Amino acid sequence: MGDKVEKYEIGVSYVGDDVVASALSTPGAMQRGGIAFHALSDTMPHMVWSMLPDGRVDYFNDRWYDFTGLPVAAEGDEAAGDAGAQWIEAMHPDDRERAGRLLRESLATGEPFEDEYRRQHHKGGYRWVLGRALPIVNSDGETLRWIGTCTDIDDAKRIAEHNEILSRELSHRIKNIFAVISGLIGMTARANESFRGLARDLQNRIAALGRAHEFVRPHGPDSRPERIAVTLHGMLEQIFASYPAFGDGRLTIAGEDMEIDSRAATPVALVFHELATNSMKYGALSVDAGRVDIAIAGEGDDMVFHWRESGGPAVAGAPSDEGFGSRLTELAVRQQLGGEFEKHWLPEGLAMTMRARRDRLTE
Repeated sequence: MGDKVEKYEIGVSYVGDDVVASALSTPGAMQRGGIAFHALSDTMPHMVWSMLPDGRVDYFNDRWYDFTGLPVAAEGDEAAGDAGAQWIEAMHPDDRERAGRLLRESLATGEPFEDEYRRQHHKGGYRWVLGRALPIVNSDGETLRWIGTCTDIDDAKRIAEHNEILSRELSHRIKNIFAVISGLIGMTARANESFRGLARDLQNRIAALGRAHEFVRPHGPDSRPERIAVTLHGMLEQIFASYPAFGDGRLTIAGEDMEIDSRAATPVALVFHELATNSMKYGALSVDAGRVDIAIAGEGDDMVFHWRESGGPAVAGAPSDEGFGSRLTELAVRQQLGGEFEKHWLPEGLAMTMRARRDRLTE
């Protein structure tokens, strides 16, 4: 800029970069920022504030005074600074220490500040706000001041909490439905001995669906199972958790991982439950030395799953009738996941390659 006088829309003239830096770091600079600056700040739906590098607040916009009900500070930093102290004091006691610590860390490091906390409203009670702040720095990297906003997010918080309660209730009812269906199948099997084998298979499939549902259903911070991510690896680990071979390290999952949507969880869970169950009955997992290795890889628009069995009973060839499980796999893979699969009955065990469209797994 040199010595050229620059005119700004906020109605303030500065001469040279040093003067700009000096003005920005001067207490009360934002209070004297000009008509246009105040109009812009006061028309925003957020509370806007300004802080000096030493932590003194020297500006609040009208939205802040509307929220707090405090009298508008006069020009200069003293009154606004007092209001800044009141802002900290009016935080909910459970949030005050954390928010203050995060703000002090930002002031010390220059890193952006962001936190959600409760702040006392002038009508009484506390409301959740989202606080954010960024530093204004000069060419030498020195912080001249901080500009921050506070956004009232209390209504959004309450809606999210309400939705979480509804989600938990719906999930509880769905799990009860699974239990009722499984119970009805068991009652039918006890009355019809010829149905018992099929009934066990059907109950196992329902149990697999129940585990998949619990894994992918919407969770809040308090309801999500620990150490579980909504990914392919995480879901398969949940499905296989009840299989002894998984705990023994003879059923492994490796390769690429990705997030999975709730609508894709059911077909994926059914396919791999069928494969694991059949392997335990007739394949590699039916003997102590057998193992299954699953490898997942991304190829363009597809995710490719490789299922490899080894160490089990010798395989003479494909079974003459693969039954309902094969029809279920075909329905799940081709119609629900938009993919294809191939089975190869090798002497050492089943080798299956399955393709699924990425967008079907995440939509």
